[in-house]
Amino acid sequence: MKMHRLGIDVGGTHTDAVILDEQHRLIAKTKARTSPDVSTGILEALDQVLAQPGVSVDDIGFAMLGTTHCTNAITERKNLSTVAVIRLGAPATLAIPPLYSWPEDLKQKIASHTFIIDGGHEFDGRIINTVKDEEVDRVIDEIRGKVEAISIASVFSPVNAEHEIYVGERLRRALGDDIPITLSYEIGSVGLLERENAAVLNASLMRTATMAFTGFRKAIQKKGLHARLFLGQNDGTLMSVDYALRYPILTIASGPSNSLRGGAFLSGLKDAIVIDVGGTTTDVGVLAHGFPRESALAVDIGGVRTSFRMPDLISIGLGGGSLVRTDGESVTIGPDSVGYRLIEEGIVFGGATLTATDIAVALGRVDLGDASKLPAGILEIAAKADIQMKQMVEHCIDGLKLSADPVPVVLVGGGSVLLPDQLEGASVLHRPDNFDVANAIGVAIAPVSAQVDRVFSYGEFKREDALALARQTAIEKATEAGAHPEEIEIVELEEVAMAYMPGDAVRIKIKAAGPLTVSDRSLQETNS
Repeated sequence: MKMHRLGIDVGGTHTDAVILDEQHRLIAKTKARTSPDVSTGILEALDQVLAQPGVSVDDIGFAMLGTTHCTNAITERKNLSTVAVIRLGAPATLAIPPLYSWPEDLKQKIASHTFIIDGGHEFDGRIINTVKDEEVDRVIDEIRGKVEAISIASVFSPVNAEHEIYVGERLRRALGDDIPITLSYEIGSVGLLERENAAVLNASLMRTATMAFTGFRKAIQKKGLHARLFLGQNDGTLMSVDYALRYPILTIASGPSNSLRGGAFLSGLKDAIVIDVGGTTTDVGVLAHGFPRESALAVDIGGVRTSFRMPDLISIGLGGGSLVRTDGESVTIGPDSVGYRLIEEGIVFGGATLTATDIAVALGRVDLGDASKLPAGILEIAAKADIQMKQMVEHCIDGLKLSADPVPVVLVGGGSVLLPDQLEGASVLHRPDNFDVANAIGVAIAPVSAQVDRVFSYGEFKREDALALARQTAIEKATEAGAHPEEIEIVELEEVAMAYMPGDAVRIKIKAAGPLTVSDRSLQETNS
């Protein structure tokens, strides 16, 4: 039985699809326009790639999706669930209320009820205050029938999650399984406020996730595929659909991560800067050991500061659909774009809007549309636009390098034809074959992973016991996400002493990754 992989990545302008065989060789690829509702574009891409010669739906054993659904939901404030926000930390955490720094429109959209009740632990796992059952009962009475999801965050729960788990079980028994509950220790790191924010955002995405991910499952079934389904995570790895339905926030920024992984695979480089130029934006990121380098800073998602892991990226408004404007001697590019309307509005396609794609055609870098439709004087405009596009990208390269030395650079994405063959700061410039579908290839070849980030007190734990527990937890989470349990490896391990805390406190951050489970039994379970 063949086990081909179908990879789909949804971008702002195009939805790309590829099919790879067991040796990760490309069998088919396509680019469809991303639709306003996203799902229509996915179906169109499926139709196109499955209709190509040599493709059989019976040969496809895995289907992977990288999607912007959750990112768009937060950015556009659409299809978000109402959330009961519960913090376990009284009386220690009363000074700063939950969501105090959130944009007011997002707070009003999501947080219908917020609570701070007794509970929480110290950094070494000792109890700050016990959970009061009467307080939990009051919360249950107030939110019953009034919210669609629940978020629970407790002080230092990555060290001791006992209170989050206890309150979560009480709520589940009282309210039923139809109300999803997010426990912050499962997705965030040590800091309470940022972790609480990440948990609330995750809970708010439950409605979007159900619509998008189950829609993906139905689309695959509609096309007659009997494949195991996976979603791309923002660290360049995969998770099962069921896992993604519990932790949809893990899909945010998965698109750029897919491109980074695809760039690594196509170029053969493990350490490089990858520039992904799409139709709307350019994402520039760093490969470290073949995976996206993680940002060391707290990350802003839709105006909310979180401690949620994110790739270290610089995004700029440069893409194939970017508007090009002239004002006397000056030329400006973007950040606005015609997006998926490029083939209607671009000048070479018969439209009236001068875009970056028109500039690339004028410079002879790509043969699209009808170059004779370009206006008089386009070469002078194109020369100035070319300098600006080059400088925009070179500034990103300079911002991500860790030294002044030039580094290898990989160009991917359909819009990378906008850029020249030489860039300042690049020791060598790679434009690999199939660069235009690197994002879909990246999600198709990705392994499955899970991460643990928690604080241990070496006064309470022996170092080897703490590391063993962290490893085992990461392996269990990776198995739950869909990795083959016997082939999981520890791919990252970071041990940082926290000198500002007593008791020999150490933060251990560990990631486990492994290939997909491919047993016939697992396929039968999925298809049933």
